[in-house]
Amino acid sequence: MIIITGATGQLGRLVITELLKTHPASELVAAVRNPEKAQDLAALGVTLRQADYNLPATLDTAFHGAEKVLLISSNELGRRVEQHREVIAAAKRADVKLLAYTSLLHADTSPLGLGVEHRATEALLAQSGLPVVLLRNGWYSENYAAGIPAALAHQTLAGSAGAGKIASASRADYAAAAAAVLTAAHQAGRVYELAGDDAYTLTELAAEISRQSGTKVNYLDLPRADYQALLQQAGLPEPIAALLADSDSGAAKGGLFDSGRQLSALIGRPTQPISQAVAAALSAG
Repeated sequence: MIIITGATGQLGRLVITELLKTHPASELVAAVRNPEKAQDLAALGVTLRQADYNLPATLDTAFHGAEKVLLISSNELGRRVEQHREVIAAAKRADVKLLAYTSLLHADTSPLGLGVEHRATEALLAQSGLPVVLLRNGWYSENYAAGIPAALAHQTLAGSAGAGKIASASRADYAAAAAAVLTAAHQAGRVYELAGDDAYTLTELAAEISRQSGTKVNYLDLPRADYQALLQQAGLPEPIAALLADSDSGAAKGGLFDSGRQLSALIGRPTQPISQAVAAALSAG
């Protein structure tokens, strides 16, 4: 039995889609905060169990009979370490044979603020004594593709990444990697640094948007504080604006780059190039 936490999230749903290609639905459990929001998964034959990171008692029930658990990191910044602590404890009580965790690319050395909670979680995992595999995910291409409509409207792609190289990949690529690890043997103790095959700067991304759209888009590099202020002016909540600005400044320091190609090796195909992410965003818009 393979249990996927956060299964109604964008990554979780894709992981289940991948697992269903090789595993019967009867072997999969979608552990979700609100089962009523996962009826589409139930319709596929996947078992639904409530698993609220803030309600530890639900985790024991959710993990009953689990052989493997994928802990998809919580999206509640500032609360994640305690939430993950509860998941790890429940997995230990369930005596799971493998706990996979979606961490951050080079979490142990990452200059991104996001790395703090991931490092703390990795430490908890190391202390747990559980068989653990770390999926250190790089940046999702969708994170930048989401800003393409605004970039076209203003003919400007703003950021604070400087000339930092970004080796992003699609959520589907990272989901395929998680599914591959969950279905392979001898994964305990492994650490995967997962990133896209090809890297780009935001200047190059602006040029790609220009090429495909026919609208000239320039990259505007801003100091971190100014970029955060711009994002807040655009309507993003302060914590999200701060996160994105910090991540961009981390990219300027190499925090979103990796050339090891472990992701494509794991999934057995090339990762999605940023040009395809741009094309998808333009067709959707």
